[in-house]
Amino acid sequence: MSRGKKSSELTPDVLLKAYSIGLFPMAESADDPALFWVDPELRGIFPLDGLIISRKLARKIRGDEFTIRTDHDFDAVIAACAAPAPGRGNTWINARIRSLYRALFERGQVHTVEAYQDGALVGGLYGLSIGAVFCGESMFHTARDASKVALAHLGARLRRGGYRLLDTQFVTPHLESLGAVEIGRADYHARLEAAIDMEADFYAWPRDAVISGAEVLAALR
Repeated sequence: MSRGKKSSELTPDVLLKAYSIGLFPMAESADDPALFWVDPELRGIFPLDGLIISRKLARKIRGDEFTIRTDHDFDAVIAACAAPAPGRGNTWINARIRSLYRALFERGQVHTVEAYQDGALVGGLYGLSIGAVFCGESMFHTARDASKVALAHLGARLRRGGYRLLDTQFVTPHLESLGAVEIGRADYHARLEAAIDMEADFYAWPRDAVISGAEVLAALR
C-alpha cells in the first residue's frame, strides 16, 4: 500500500480530484482527525459483468426478502459502516470522512444502497460516483446476506446506468467470493482514465423506484 502525506486541508472538490487520479483517503482510526492518501499497488475491482451470484443468493434476491432503497439515509449507513463489528474492532471512518462524504452526498456524488427488513436498516453500502466510475467505500450488514443483496442491486444499477468501473479498493476473501479481483496499479489507473470522462447515470432506475429482485438478476445477466 502506498501512503502519501497526511492531509490537513481537504475539501469535497479536492477529494473528487484525488479520486480522479486514483487516490482515496483513510484515517488510522475513528479518533484520529488526520487523513492520509492511499494508492494501493494492487487495487480491488468488481468486473460489472462478473459479479458472482450463487443460487442461494439469487433465490434471496428474487424473493425480495429485503426492501432496497437508494440514497434514503446516508447518515445511518455511514454510521453503521463505521461501527465495530466481529473481526473489526476499529474503523478508518473518522469524523472528517463522515463530513466530507456527507457534503458530496448532498451534491449527488455519493450514493447509498440500503437494505431494510421490517422497516429496520439491516445492511447497505455507500460509495462515490465520478464519471462512469463508482468507488465503493464500505458496506455492512446486521442481517444475513443483506449487504450481498445491496451489492447486487448496486451492480445492476451501475450496469443499467452505463458505468464502466466498480472500484472496491481492496479485496477481502468475502469480496473475492462475490467476484472481486485484484489488478495492478498501472492497470487500474488506465481503466480509471478511460472511464472518468464518460457519462453514466446512477438514476437510470429512478431514486424512489422499487426495483424487484427479478429485475436486478435480469440486469446482471
